[in-house]
Amino acid sequence: MMTGRIQLKFPKKSILVTGGAGFIGSNFIIYMLKKYPDYQIVNLDDLTYAGNLENLAGIKNNRNYKFYKGNICNELLVEKIFQAHHISHVVNFAAESHVDKSIVDPGVFVKTNVLGTANLLSITKKFWSRENGFKDDVKYLQISTDEVYGSLGNSGLFSETAPLDPHSPYSASKAGADLLVKAYYDTFGFPINITRCSNNYGPYQFPEKLIPLVIYNAIHLQPIPVYGDGLNIRDWLYVDDHCTAIDLVLHFGRAGEVYNIGGNNERKNIQIVDRIIEYLHNHADRRIDRSLIRYVEDRKGHDRRYAIDASKIKIELGWRPVTPFDVGIEKTIQWYLDHKTWIDSVVSGEYRSVMEDMLA
Repeated sequence: MMTGRIQLKFPKKSILVTGGAGFIGSNFIIYMLKKYPDYQIVNLDDLTYAGNLENLAGIKNNRNYKFYKGNICNELLVEKIFQAHHISHVVNFAAESHVDKSIVDPGVFVKTNVLGTANLLSITKKFWSRENGFKDDVKYLQISTDEVYGSLGNSGLFSETAPLDPHSPYSASKAGADLLVKAYYDTFGFPINITRCSNNYGPYQFPEKLIPLVIYNAIHLQPIPVYGDGLNIRDWLYVDDHCTAIDLVLHFGRAGEVYNIGGNNERKNIQIVDRIIEYLHNHADRRIDRSLIRYVEDRKGHDRRYAIDASKIKIELGWRPVTPFDVGIEKTIQWYLDHKTWIDSVVSGEYRSVMEDMLA
């Protein structure tokens, strides 16, 4: 059994992290450079609205870090990166991920999430089979989501063997990408893993997602939109705990396996909203209270409940989430309070337009 607390010495690796300027990707890069100072990290990100190089300002001059601006669909650029850096590992975070946007424009999600993954797999296979025939220490890790499983009832958990049943264009595109990755293992013996995580929260998350959206609107005394009755349930995972899980799967995951990563923190959406309001009311502005909540028309195809069975990664790799939700949520809220200029800088006119449409 492995454990995230064991400090092991690994040969130097050259890791391509796609989507590394986004929320989870940037936290992962910072984590990896701190834990493995000899590893080379190459970050490929198209810097769309949710990608922000300010997330990585603290490591931009690190000699083992290199950034490329571009899309994973760009075959020539991806090949250039492999040639220049002799990539040994790929961690694919790159994805369009906002469900509401996928309902408006599904094609963009198919292009990035499915065709982009296909391009990345094809080039990775070409270079690795040419150089070592998959015999050396190489790994392709696809970062997926629990949304590919669909919706649960009032009980039960998603295991890795649960059937895929996506209900939005976003989750369908992620499921399609997962199946492509699995097919590369089944057909070519390609060294892959897939991780499917529950809802992440923490620093640097773009405020289209529930927690930073509530924080941003609340501190600006703007209406806080809540879909439907607010009783949809999600399992919440602090982003640092997710990074430790990815690290373990990258180094020790059995080839071809899927690993679920969950936080064991099921909460109704309205409970999350109330917890944030309570903290901000007590620590930031007494004017912030439940009067800001606005119940809005439910999202199309809105899954009722997600919950992850993470026993496989716990048994095989010794991983456990270590951040209690009450600790993680307070750290997260305080981070946004301490970084108001960051959140103001990333909120665009497009975000405000989405808010206006939701609250209309």
